[in-house]
Amino acid sequence: MANSGKGTFQPDSDVHISFEDQQKINRFARLNAKVDDYKDELKVKQNDMKNLEEAVEELALADDSETIPYLIGEVFICQNVEDTLKSLEEAKSKKEGEISDLEQKCEELKEQMAELKAHLYGKFGSHINLENEEE
Repeated sequence: MANSGKGTFQPDSDVHISFEDQQKINRFARLNAKVDDYKDELKVKQNDMKNLEEAVEELALADDSETIPYLIGEVFICQNVEDTLKSLEEAKSKKEGEISDLEQKCEELKEQMAELKAHLYGKFGSHINLENEEE
C-alpha cells in the first residue's frame, strides 16, 4: 500500500513544447478549421451548381413561348426561355469560378498544413496526433 499515492500515469519528461512549437500547433489547428469551413462552403456551392444544371435541363423541355420567372437577388423577373438559359449559363460559369477558387484555397492551406505537420511530427513523433478523424 506504500505505492497507493502514485497513479499509473506518468507524463513523458522528455517532451518539451516550446512557445514556437505551441504557435505552430495553434497555426495548424486554425488552418485545419479554415479548411473545414472551405469544405462546407464548397459542398454548398457544388449543390448550387447541381441545381443550376438541373434548371437548364428542365428549360430544355419548356416551350419557347413561355416566360420563366428568374430570381435575381430578391426579385423575380420574367424572361423568355432563351434569356433565362443565358442567365443560367452565366450563373453556372460564375459558380464554377467560385468552386475552383475554393478548391485552390483548400490546396494552398493543405500545403501549409503539410509543412507544419512534417515539422511537428519530426519533433514530437508519436506524442502528437495531427490527423483528421475523417481521413
